[in-house]
Amino acid sequence: MKLVFPTDTNEGYLSPRGAHFGRANFYTIVTLEDGKIVEVEGAQNPGHKTGGCSNAITNILNFKPDALIVSGIGGAPAQGFAKAGLDVYFDRVSRTVEESIKMFLEGKLEQSTGQGTCSTH
Repeated sequence: MKLVFPTDTNEGYLSPRGAHFGRANFYTIVTLEDGKIVEVEGAQNPGHKTGGCSNAITNILNFKPDALIVSGIGGAPAQGFAKAGLDVYFDRVSRTVEESIKMFLEGKLEQSTGQGTCSTH
């Protein structure tokens, strides 16, 4: 299973999570097998200024993830990910990717129903 996390820095699974998925400096991509981390990649966020949220959606989908884990998300990108079939989960408490993975594996994260959590989009 491949998970994508917006992050502030590129420090692997110790990266601090970013608050806004489209404006995060990096994406940390974690591959899990049998509940264990088998690969961690960091990718710089190419941004989404000219194409708005649709570029941010494409940027994430290019990683071919099984899920995106965010603190919050706007309505338009939430709907875009739902339409693309990507599961989005909310984690408003974990400080690092590692903590968020643990919450995900324990089933403690709320799954998006395609609705946004902020009104700036």
